[in-house]
Amino acid sequence: MAQPFEKIIAGKRNIVLLGEAGCGKSEIALNLAVKLSQSAQVDFFDMDQTKPLYRSRDARRTLESAGAHLHCEEQFYDAPTMVGGVSESLNDMNAVTIMDVGGNDTGARMIGGFSMFLNREDAVVLYVVNPYRPWSRDVESVDGTLSAILRVSHLKKFHIISNPNLGFETTAEEFAAGIDKTRRMLEQYVPVEGACVREEIFDAAAGLTELPLLPVRLYLKYEWNEN
Repeated sequence: MAQPFEKIIAGKRNIVLLGEAGCGKSEIALNLAVKLSQSAQVDFFDMDQTKPLYRSRDARRTLESAGAHLHCEEQFYDAPTMVGGVSESLNDMNAVTIMDVGGNDTGARMIGGFSMFLNREDAVVLYVVNPYRPWSRDVESVDGTLSAILRVSHLKKFHIISNPNLGFETTAEEFAAGIDKTRRMLEQYVPVEGACVREEIFDAAAGLTELPLLPVRLYLKYEWNEN
């Protein structure tokens, strides 16, 4: 039976979400922000600058309705932009800071200047892996991206979070198979410490893993054909 995901983030004020494009880190970041806003002031920084299809800033209304403070800068074509106020928030003992960081080493480069805050004990770095994505299909692919991100961000510690999904049709059994795949790929090198699953299949999935498990509501807009 799954454990509560809070086990991973308990006592942490600064939370960083990293991972390849399409791994689901923005949805996870949004869900954590909504949940944590129930009991704390949350500063949410959308720092994704890698021209993503879905960005957490598109869920501004969701964040603000939950009471979270969204920080972002509008991007002009491919020009990278730095969000202001990051250091102040990371040092604010009364706030929880959530940073949704770009999908590869290009996006992660901008947080290197904050590594002195993010390597402290009150910070947690979550690296999200979706083993069903082609760029996370094997350990070499994951290691290539993760190594590059750690090199430019100067982060010294991280937690691997598995987010196995094939979209809206993902079943609990496919979730469990994805967890197994992530572990086979990575656990001889780093442990898989948590997982996420779409909230509609959370109850079924919770009985298929002992990992800390976060139910995820999909807040960003998607279009799909049901026919």
